[in-house]
Amino acid sequence: MQVKPLESDEASAWIALTQIPGLGNAKIYQLLKQFGSPNHIFSASTQALKAIVSATIASKIKQGVTPETTQAAQNWLAKDNTHLITLADAAYPKRLLEITDPPAVLYGIGNLTCLSQAAIAMVGSRHATPQGEKNAESFAQAMCQQGLCVVSGMALGIDGAAHRGAIKSTGATIAVVGTGLDIVYPAKHRDLAHQIAEHGLILSEFPLGTPSKPQNFPRRNRIISGLSHGCLVVEANIKSGSLITARLAAEQGREVFAIPGSIHSPVSKGCHQLIKQGAKLVESADDILEEIKNLLPAYSPSGPSTQVGSTAPEANTLLDLMGFEAISFESLLATSALTPDALSSMLMVLELEGKVATLTGGNYQRLM
Repeated sequence: MQVKPLESDEASAWIALTQIPGLGNAKIYQLLKQFGSPNHIFSASTQALKAIVSATIASKIKQGVTPETTQAAQNWLAKDNTHLITLADAAYPKRLLEITDPPAVLYGIGNLTCLSQAAIAMVGSRHATPQGEKNAESFAQAMCQQGLCVVSGMALGIDGAAHRGAIKSTGATIAVVGTGLDIVYPAKHRDLAHQIAEHGLILSEFPLGTPSKPQNFPRRNRIISGLSHGCLVVEANIKSGSLITARLAAEQGREVFAIPGSIHSPVSKGCHQLIKQGAKLVESADDILEEIKNLLPAYSPSGPSTQVGSTAPEANTLLDLMGFEAISFESLLATSALTPDALSSMLMVLELEGKVATLTGGNYQRLM
């Protein structure tokens, strides 16, 4: 799927239209219905424009934007693998047209074919637990292997883990970001951003040069949910922005899923609240795939996931003693009847196998 090249003046008109101060997507849509194209909007009379927008906005449209504004975007679009997707493009995601406030344009880097795949949004806490990140990776891998595209926001924590899981499966992933695409945020995800651009797609409705601002992220959340057929919340506290995405998904008619966790964990309380409100409790990727299997080209349940398979029976016993709550070395020592050296050795092996994580403060947590 290829969008470029737009005619230079056509692309400039779309870019300029979306950068008129105070002119939102809803009014842009009304203007397009009335006048047909951005070029026709800019050439319309002030009186004709005032039938749809305020006199102030009509004046700003007639004033336009500086040539430098559109030229910077044109220079960016001249690079390989960059795209400007407009409401008039065949490549514009059909699911986004179903939401109440579809963006007039999307800037993209990467593979546009991701937009035509069935998709699942995966969101969660920026301050995820090791178990949460592991869940996000494994769920993303399993869903990509069944043909779903994983959509998330490239934030720290659950978002990043979801993208990494999709990339590991060589499946498709879309990152919807809250900055211009010439900025990588968070900076720690620069390498991940390059991987997503290579194997998937990065999208933003924000013009180039737009920095990270708190108000941008709730706006980008409606695109994350809008691109998807369902939304999975992996971990979230009560005030998490992930709950905004889940609410938007429900309002858009998407399925909402949540992974339960410990009743003592702050990052499980948001998921538990969603489940109380009607979100589907999920324990495996198959729970989600079964719900949306009619969207997939060929879905066959994988059956129960394999649990701990350490060859040492003592390791399985230790994992059973740990449960899934954080636990101190001293508590394990008291309940396991192991010597300190034996316990340390076994915990190290389990950590190398990815079955246990060391937490801040010296506690341990079982991951699987």
